[in-house]
Amino acid sequence: MTISITMPRLSDTMEQGTIIRWNVKEGDEVTSGDIVADVETDKATMEMQVYDDGVMARILVDEGTQVPVGTTIAMIAEEGEDPGSVGTEPEAAAAAPAAEAAPSEEPTAAPQVTSEPAAAPAPAERTGKIRVSPVARRLAEEHGLDLRALQGSGPGGRIVKRDVLAAIESAGENAAGADGSINTASPLAIPAPTTPSSVPVHVPDLNGTSVPVNGMRQTIARRLVQSKQSIPHYQVTMRFAMDALLELRTKLNEELAGEGVKLSVNDFLVRACALAMRDNPMFNASWADDHIIVHGQVNVGVAISLSEDRGGGLVVATLRDVHTKSLRMISAESKALALKAREKGLSAEDMADSTFTISNLGMFGVDDFTAIINPPNSAILACGAAIEQPVVRNHELAVGWEMAATLSLDHRVIDGAMAAKYLQALKTMIEEPMRLLV
Repeated sequence: MTISITMPRLSDTMEQGTIIRWNVKEGDEVTSGDIVADVETDKATMEMQVYDDGVMARILVDEGTQVPVGTTIAMIAEEGEDPGSVGTEPEAAAAAPAAEAAPSEEPTAAPQVTSEPAAAPAPAERTGKIRVSPVARRLAEEHGLDLRALQGSGPGGRIVKRDVLAAIESAGENAAGADGSINTASPLAIPAPTTPSSVPVHVPDLNGTSVPVNGMRQTIARRLVQSKQSIPHYQVTMRFAMDALLELRTKLNEELAGEGVKLSVNDFLVRACALAMRDNPMFNASWADDHIIVHGQVNVGVAISLSEDRGGGLVVATLRDVHTKSLRMISAESKALALKAREKGLSAEDMADSTFTISNLGMFGVDDFTAIINPPNSAILACGAAIEQPVVRNHELAVGWEMAATLSLDHRVIDGAMAAKYLQALKTMIEEPMRLLV
């Protein structure tokens, strides 16, 4: 039978995607797992793979074309089928997504989202052969799920990883609702108020140049407006003496140079923030309308800027369970995620589940700034550069290194005294950096 390839949902907030490049052409053989196209989502340029073997019979969407999630973009002929006989019916090329209900614009940090409506009835148990990917089968076995009761959203009804993850999440939500408890280890899914429609702005024609806005930039704009309109922001700033940290960093990098390890100031900041979060749990929490969820994992999001040749924009990569990791591990993971973001694009899982965010512009020479909270986080730390300047040390004027850092906070979750206590904990670890080594 002919297999239809639809525009996949490659990020938790993706509503449409643009085919940047096809890596195959009509007539090419493809195997399950092959990367057949690069797709620009609302967050980054990401790879799209196929889940079946066959021949690429028809490519229905040209490079540079943006289509909604679920739109048929190509067709694969299976073994024994003549690729030349695969039709190109207009309705196939312009097929609307099977589920018109677009994902909410709020950040549901669960990395996979099914295209089924929220109120859809449970699928009937299947009979006969079940089409399922190896990863999905393994996940189902690990969690004791009956594959016959799942509805596949992959090509030809194939059960894929996101279907099993959705079933696991649904089962977890049902279990939590039964006894009224909150499962802090489950993926974040904090609903936020709907963002009001923006008022049209008249822009005079001053012989300027119109610059197209890509999907990522549109999403950044929408999310930032939503954050500022729905979260009561306030800021608290503190300055840190950086002399001891910079001295320790230099010494460690000299000792680790032979192993190819080079620690950045940001690596120290990430670990310090995570340890302070562990000791101040409300900084690892999210507002959920009628209650606050304190998360069981300490996951720090690190803002990564993308180059203009990849469309620009900003993504937040997630470092998980950071309070349990050494500076060397944090450094390796941060570098790997930054490289992946700038060369291949991060996956939805790479960007999911952060519980606190750090935005560091110090490497650009910025003295200080404020940042906008990344929902469903309750705080974001904006770090400036470490600057050598006149300082007072032990009641005497001296020359030292100082850095300003500003917390932007959700006042529904964190009040001023809590913010001060967190910054005091952060100050102690930054100014006594040996604490970060144990």
